[in-house]
Amino acid sequence: MANATFQLPCAAQSVGTVNSLVSTLIQTILTAQCAISAKSDWPQDYADKALKERLGKYDFIVIGAGSAGSVVASRLSENPKWKVLVLEAGDDPPQESEIPSMNTFLQQTRYTWDYYSEPLAHICLGLKGRLCYNPRGKLIGGSGAINGMVYVEGHPKDFDDWLAAGNTQWGWEDVKRYFKQALRPVGNATHPKGYVVVNIKNASDNLLVYNAIFSATAELGVPAKLEFKNGIEISTTFLPVMLSEGKRMSTGKVHLAKVSGRPNLHVIKNAHVRKIHFHRNNKRVNKVTFVLRGKHELSVEVRKELVLSAGTMDSPKLLMLSGVGPRKHLQQLHIPVVHDLAVGSNLCDHLMIAVYFKVYNETLDIWGQAGGTDPFYDFLVRNDSRTFRGPSGLVSFVNTKGDGDIPDIQYHYLFYRRGDVKPLQSYLIRRDEKFTAVLSEQLKQSSLLLFMMMLSKPRSVGKIRLRSNNYLDHPRLFSNYLDDPEDLATTLRGIRFLERLARTKAMRELNATLLHIPLEECDEYKYRSNAYWRCYVKYFGEAGYHQTGTVKMGPTSDREACVDPRLRLYGVKNLRVADASIMPTVPLANTNAPTIMIGERAADFIKQDWKKGKVMEEGEYGEDEEEGKLKRP
Repeated sequence: MANATFQLPCAAQSVGTVNSLVSTLIQTILTAQCAISAKSDWPQDYADKALKERLGKYDFIVIGAGSAGSVVASRLSENPKWKVLVLEAGDDPPQESEIPSMNTFLQQTRYTWDYYSEPLAHICLGLKGRLCYNPRGKLIGGSGAINGMVYVEGHPKDFDDWLAAGNTQWGWEDVKRYFKQALRPVGNATHPKGYVVVNIKNASDNLLVYNAIFSATAELGVPAKLEFKNGIEISTTFLPVMLSEGKRMSTGKVHLAKVSGRPNLHVIKNAHVRKIHFHRNNKRVNKVTFVLRGKHELSVEVRKELVLSAGTMDSPKLLMLSGVGPRKHLQQLHIPVVHDLAVGSNLCDHLMIAVYFKVYNETLDIWGQAGGTDPFYDFLVRNDSRTFRGPSGLVSFVNTKGDGDIPDIQYHYLFYRRGDVKPLQSYLIRRDEKFTAVLSEQLKQSSLLLFMMMLSKPRSVGKIRLRSNNYLDHPRLFSNYLDDPEDLATTLRGIRFLERLARTKAMRELNATLLHIPLEECDEYKYRSNAYWRCYVKYFGEAGYHQTGTVKMGPTSDREACVDPRLRLYGVKNLRVADASIMPTVPLANTNAPTIMIGERAADFIKQDWKKGKVMEEGEYGEDEEEGKLKRP
């Protein structure tokens, strides 16, 4: 059989030494590949023990190990007397999640909830199926394990508006310390505590492009802010991102996994919660039922509180499946009504429009040809992450009306060097194939600079409703993008800003011009007319992946409010919601950091309400909390 050994088509074979070196190299690469997402990076799965020993009572159960849920579980388990359980519908993140530039490859895999909005005739027509795509993370870290990793607090006005609407202790002066708390390194190797790791990315390889953007926006009155500190302001700047040594730093890793060795903290993966159960006149959560690995149905009892952190889509879905939601809607689906609340209303998102510039620049092409070694090999073996670090973090906050210091548009930038098609195809994975082909062909001729234009404060509001009473069915999303005419007006002003940007000295020196993408319907109008751009938005407008508001926080006077300012569900004494769904309005910038802050606040509220010496008996709050405050008038 020795003669049947496979022979490589080489001129001459190795006598052994080269074979040994190649084998060592292959083993080194395979080891490095496993290290991208190592078992030690993630919490141990308690599922097998749960199946073998069954589950008793837990003081706190957290549904969802996402951006907020991981924080809540980490903070609550700091108290060794509290037994904490986390139920996560997904599994450990795959290697693509850890490599920032590959996050889009996770879309339409088992690591995402692939939600689509109901059809709209005026938006998302350039996407596959002509439907707005809304992927949400289904893995440890949640959507924080598939997003662009930006960590930006927002604008002080965001939170002062929440305060003005009756949400006590949610003004900028109240919340800013929780943003800092999330970033503060605390604890030690023996008693670790999670914290967010952020960095400003090294963008030296695209320095020519980014310097041009800084200069071009400055020509239009948008100042350069070279050092980002706190809340956003009108500027072009590099935002902090949750990244370290080329790898993503989601809260699932830096909060939850970092402390998962605590004996009082258990995490069960692939646990899809299907129902929340209530008792005592529906004023308390009794237990939750979940399906493990798609086949084992288990229930677990709640001793103190349930914290719902399943996200803007799945928190309202689970509440409605459990009988908490609009009465008429639940009755139509034959779901017994536990509490009649406006769950699923107030769906908000930052609409995103993609606008491309083509860039003819020999210097950029030369830089792209330099180096010689394969960048992925450099990433694996040499820990050189420059090529695979993902989005730059460069952003411009602009007021297109010129009437104040509150931005109404933000621009994120992605640069694709001529001939380097694979990164572009990663971004275009959700687009209709004909647009993928057009843009990929253009990239063979020139570099592309993508302006991801987002409406900072959209007025249009949508809603989420159940498709059926089956927990496996995706909810119905009525996104209602551009429903308010002012949103389209702001969009057109944002595009006009880019037209002006193309005429700046800096863009002309870069040899960057707007790319005219063939659109049969739109090309019936004069190019760059309002009618043309309105048509363009139909094809290149899409979801901004910053969905918020579906379990709205508000005072009892707000008929759409579902949770009070301490995040307790109205009518229920021991259920809090802690994720982006509680935001009364969508912040002016990315929602990642505010969601983490909400996790920090929720944990603090819980600690305060169960403070030492005043631990609540079942169904009772501390002396300063009255049951009536949890009810509608």
